[in-house]
Amino acid sequence: MLHHTPNKWINCGLCQYGKKFDSSHDRGKAFISQVGLGRLITGMDRGLLSMCVNERRRITIPPHLAYGSIGTGGVIPPDAVLVYDILLLDIWNTQDKVQIRTLSKPASCNRTTVASDFVRYHYNGTLLSGAAFGSSHSKNSTYDTYLGQGDLIKGMEEGLLGMCVGERRIIIVPPFLAYGETGQGTQVPPQATLVFQVLLVDVFNPKDDLVVEVKEVPEGCIRRTVTGDYIRYHYNGTFQDGTAFDSSYKRNSTYNTYIGKGYVIQGMDKALHGLCIGEKRKITIPPHMAYGQEGVGDLIPSSAVLVFHIHVIDFHNPEDPVDIKSTYKPQDCKVTSEADDLIQYRYNCSMMDGTLLYSSDHYDSPSITTLGANKVILGLEKGLSGMCVGERREVVVPPHWGHGENGAGGVPRSAVLFFELELVELQKGVPEGYMFVWLGDGPNPLFPAMDLNGDKEVPLEEFSAFIMLQVEEGKGRLLPGFDADSIIKDMFNNQDRNEDGKIVEYELKLKVDDEPEQVKRDEL
Repeated sequence: MLHHTPNKWINCGLCQYGKKFDSSHDRGKAFISQVGLGRLITGMDRGLLSMCVNERRRITIPPHLAYGSIGTGGVIPPDAVLVYDILLLDIWNTQDKVQIRTLSKPASCNRTTVASDFVRYHYNGTLLSGAAFGSSHSKNSTYDTYLGQGDLIKGMEEGLLGMCVGERRIIIVPPFLAYGETGQGTQVPPQATLVFQVLLVDVFNPKDDLVVEVKEVPEGCIRRTVTGDYIRYHYNGTFQDGTAFDSSYKRNSTYNTYIGKGYVIQGMDKALHGLCIGEKRKITIPPHMAYGQEGVGDLIPSSAVLVFHIHVIDFHNPEDPVDIKSTYKPQDCKVTSEADDLIQYRYNCSMMDGTLLYSSDHYDSPSITTLGANKVILGLEKGLSGMCVGERREVVVPPHWGHGENGAGGVPRSAVLFFELELVELQKGVPEGYMFVWLGDGPNPLFPAMDLNGDKEVPLEEFSAFIMLQVEEGKGRLLPGFDADSIIKDMFNNQDRNEDGKIVEYELKLKVDDEPEQVKRDEL
């Protein structure tokens, strides 16, 4: 069959006198016919045999293989030699089928297209001669359609079956499986063979569910996410062909959300259940569980399948307590830390993915704090309470016991913190506002006990000796973390009301009798 595209070929016949008698070019329409069935003059039937598409031939036909001694129609005289300049633009046979040539195919292909799938693909379309008639690339948009519903020409429907995402094919469609005798607009002439170079970008089925592939699960996972948990995770988001559309890593910030409350797309909300801290998953979400036919502006195309590679950094529940685990505890553990105690401790503070945030090892000496003085976050305060000297603990602090939704310094927002603690030193403390407390009942009456030499007056030296004796005998306790002499001097000055450098019994009694609350806060 000859198939000539207007303005793309020259087909003219010259008689023996050099006079033009016909031209398909002048008519602006390709000449179409079947070869070898007697529908052409014998010379043309023979001259067209073995021609290739885009081949040019000059065919000279003697009269006895043309119109003989009779000629025809007053146009071709008797005994005329005819000369044709031919450009073959298309050729096909009624027995032809769709031809499929795979140009490239991904190494891994877990799924191929079937009828009823929805596909998104790019294509370049040409005629068999190479003349272009359409391209999705020029429109910067994929061609999107269902397979098996008659929305495509039959040859394309057949050619797209069995493809993998990322696969490239050449699909050659004979005209009777394309646009046939009518063609399509001005771009596809009648009886044209069509050549499509296709790249499959996406495929899904309306019946598809979420696909979750577990990539890595840390050892010792004892808790998994449930509805109501708050999770922080990193992700890379791509389409099925691997094209990236978003990444939390590029923003250097985790994505943080509640699970099961509809704050994320349906597929992600479902996929975030049953995860461990540190777990990595590949999540494939069909569009009806993502952004559907609308997509998201220029970011997510219509009906796009989304692929997320996620890494769970941490999660917690708003009701979570501080989790405390003792990893070592001395056998002799009689004295433990409590409110008002002055302690020294070593620590490492990390995020749950192992990223170290702070460490006492970065400093010359262990950290020091007074429990109950609001000098550390509440979760750490709780983790340091009830410890023996030498004890080591692992403490998990949820954000509502830590730095909360705002974070602090190098601590991200809503981060769960992991502390490794060791209590190095413990000095039992006194309640806030006290400088000295009795560890039991003090002497009664107090002044005679304080007047060590019995001279009815107590100077600073004697007062200091009395207080230090109580401390040494375990009967009283000074405020830890401060110079003992300075504290005792402050205590003495509080009792020496007339500031004569000595305490007499009436001064002590006066404070006890007249200002009992003040006496209490002044340690005696």
